[in-house]
Amino acid sequence: MTGAKPISTPLPANSSLTKVGTPFSNATLYHQTVGALQYLTITRPDQSYAVNKVCQFMYTPTTDHWNAVKQILWYAKATIHHGLLLKHNSSTHLHDYFDADWAGCPDDHKSTGAYAIFLGRNLIAWSSKKQPTVA
Repeated sequence: MTGAKPISTPLPANSSLTKVGTPFSNATLYHQTVGALQYLTITRPDQSYAVNKVCQFMYTPTTDHWNAVKQILWYAKATIHHGLLLKHNSSTHLHDYFDADWAGCPDDHKSTGAYAIFLGRNLIAWSSKKQPTVA
């Protein structure tokens, strides 16, 4: 990781991770690394979607999944000084945003939905998860 090149996105928008591929030889390393990344999303919501995607393959990781995990780590290294900033703001307006990829998973055709809620300019809640049913 010390020699890794910084990148500007944790996961490309056009990336399509599937169950098909060459099995990753060290599943324990995959599990430990992805588990650590889950803790990172507490203060780094910009990585929630990407971490959610690689978490979906905990039982059968492939080399493509491991490459995606490395890309998330490279992004984390490049944006180490990013984080949540809470500012004093007299505004009490709530703003919420929601998005979904509408059957974006090629394996089961389920959607991944995400939301972000702001109080004034401060992010106060966010989530990204795969929907339980097919869209």
